[in-house]
Amino acid sequence: MRLRASSWLCVLLLSACAVQPPAPRPVPAPVPPVAPLPAPPAAPLPAPAVTYPTLKPASWSSVNLGRDSQLSEAWTAFRRSCATLVKQSGWQAVCSKAMAMPLPDDKTTRAFFEQWFQPYQATQEDGTPDGLITGYYEPLLKGDRVRTERARYPLYAAPDDLIAVDLASIYPELKGLRLRGRLLGSKIVPYFTRQDIEQPANGNSDRFKGKPIAWAEDPVDLFFLQIQGSGRLELPDGSHMRVGYADQNGYPYLSIGKLLVERGELKLEQASMQGIKDWGAKHPDKLPDLLASNPSFVFFRELPDDLPGPLGSLGVPLTGGRSIAVDPGFIPLWAPVFLSTTQPNSTQPLNRLVMAQDSGGAIKGGVRADFFWGFGNPAGELAGRMKQRGRMWVLLPRTLSGILPR
Repeated sequence: MRLRASSWLCVLLLSACAVQPPAPRPVPAPVPPVAPLPAPPAAPLPAPAVTYPTLKPASWSSVNLGRDSQLSEAWTAFRRSCATLVKQSGWQAVCSKAMAMPLPDDKTTRAFFEQWFQPYQATQEDGTPDGLITGYYEPLLKGDRVRTERARYPLYAAPDDLIAVDLASIYPELKGLRLRGRLLGSKIVPYFTRQDIEQPANGNSDRFKGKPIAWAEDPVDLFFLQIQGSGRLELPDGSHMRVGYADQNGYPYLSIGKLLVERGELKLEQASMQGIKDWGAKHPDKLPDLLASNPSFVFFRELPDDLPGPLGSLGVPLTGGRSIAVDPGFIPLWAPVFLSTTQPNSTQPLNRLVMAQDSGGAIKGGVRADFFWGFGNPAGELAGRMKQRGRMWVLLPRTLSGILPR
């Protein structure tokens, strides 16, 4: 029997995103010439059509890695993926080779990928090759580890009563989807909404019981931290506390910027983080209800401060300018991807070899990516302006054969 989900069940299906900040990358020292690369072992090409039907075999001439003028910069991000992938049989040979090599130059990097990988063009479900490329970043907020007069807005840890059910264990056709809720008596019911969490009803014993891990000074900054999925808090002594995505309450994200535009409160070009903060400063009485109109809520965990970047969905640190978030239903989460798009609000080309190391609730579709710009305000300005058309080519090892694992 096929499952027919009720309306509240559909609301509970997860659609959340996570991110983390990268530290500045050191300038690599000159590297001695690398010996010619041996050809990879002969093996059947992967058959992504079995699992990823929107990936179409392509030629290297159509990809043209040479359009990335700093191709070797992708190597650090690739090796971070390989730290996990080297344990998988289809990736073991290529990742073992990569991790044993000295840092390559652009020419050697191109030769490596062209010898060891087969490109596949990502397409939409209707077969078209163009899609939407947006940006995200790791923000910096003012805050404290304890509640103070200035730091009054809590960052909550994942609550003890939040239940996540992997539906694929019962219904294989729902692979990749999770049900989030809580127990009420003997029934699983939808989890608390943002409004339930931030504006609990007085006298109601059945209400959210949160565990704050830190406190932020600005509610809008905290709201956008949840959208980005990770960030850093600047504490009163000047030190930083790094936080990352822990879980989500199961509701889909609703854009408050779009809502303000629809209400006539802001023009489309004003619906940025700063525009929303300015609106909130002028309408402090209306701000709580505006924020609560987005039912989605993200819970956090503290991360080690010495990480080189925020952790993505793959569990490895992201690299500014070389990591993207994708829809794992269409793009293998671990794969290198050649991205061809344009700079934010510009027609200037942006061609990059990047790594699919993250995912997000708003990232849906066969040609859809969120480009990770890095840490801080400059990265935030670029991310906030990025809404470009683009194309994507997924690179899969020639040693990977058969049905691709999800």
